[in-house]
Amino acid sequence: MAVRKLEDAARKKALAGLSGWSEVAGRDAIAKTYVFADFVAAFGFMTKTALLAEKMDHHPEWSNVYKTVDVVLTTHDAGGVTENDIALAKAMDGFAA
Repeated sequence: MAVRKLEDAARKKALAGLSGWSEVAGRDAIAKTYVFADFVAAFGFMTKTALLAEKMDHHPEWSNVYKTVDVVLTTHDAGGVTENDIALAKAMDGFAA
C-alpha cells in the first residue's frame, strides 16, 4: 500500500511536534540542521540513520561538512511529506540526543 502525502493541516500538526524542523520553501519537504561535537559524532549519527533508513526503504536527502549534517525529508513517490518522513525525523532527533 502506497503512503499518502500529508495534507496541509496534518503536516503542520506533525511539524509542530518536531523540534527544530521547518518547511522547505518551494518544496513539500521538511528540513533540519544538526550540529555535533565533531566529525565522528556526526558520522555516527549518519550511520545510525542510514541503517534505519535502509530498513524503512525511506532515504533522506542530506549533506555533511565536518560536524554539521543538513537533512531534507520528503517522500518522492507521494509528492511530499508523509508519515514516513515524520517517523524518520523523530528517529533522527533521538539519534542526535
